[in-house]
Amino acid sequence: MNNLRELIRVYFIMGSPNCYKEPKAVLKEAIAGGITLFQFREKGDGALSGAEKLTLAKELQVICKENHIPFIVNDDIELAVAIGADGVHIGQEDGPVKTVRERIGDMTLGVSVHSMEEAIIALQNGADYFGIGPIFPTKTKEDAKPSKGTSLIETLRKNGYTIPIVGIGGITSENAASVMEAGADGVSVITAISHAESPREAAKAIRKNVGE
Repeated sequence: MNNLRELIRVYFIMGSPNCYKEPKAVLKEAIAGGITLFQFREKGDGALSGAEKLTLAKELQVICKENHIPFIVNDDIELAVAIGADGVHIGQEDGPVKTVRERIGDMTLGVSVHSMEEAIIALQNGADYFGIGPIFPTKTKEDAKPSKGTSLIETLRKNGYTIPIVGIGGITSENAASVMEAGADGVSVITAISHAESPREAAKAIRKNVGE
């Protein structure tokens, strides 16, 4: 994807377990509010699997295509390849970065990193951008590591790393600007948009606070 730095500015992550409303309606509202990229993450209690997961992924992908929003799949490499997603995002427990890069070809590859060592390995093996967090405490991921603030983002930038970086974990419209000031190119949010009474207004507020 061209302009990856700009595309990850307001990075919305969602699956059906994260929504109070119908996922398609939430995504449409979030797009109307100004999200710049969408990641399909179907995990947690009540998550869909098999044919149901595939159907939802395709429906959300169509909405993204119609609105020129990149569609990234979390972890599920086979699904991403099968539907021709724009990219994949993996965590450290999802297999070697090198193996995933070989499987997905030139799709965009995002990797969650929690240390300089993980960052160096991810970059050497084909990561296009880093997801760094949790920046603030979060309840969305039950196995989330303790929040570390923006220190790793700042360290990477001080050491001359120019790779696009998106911060994740407990980010809201109120604290989003501080993540950008630390050197991130964008912020990832789940519940700040998906649990909002108006996902459109929530996305709009975040977009405003990270800079147009």
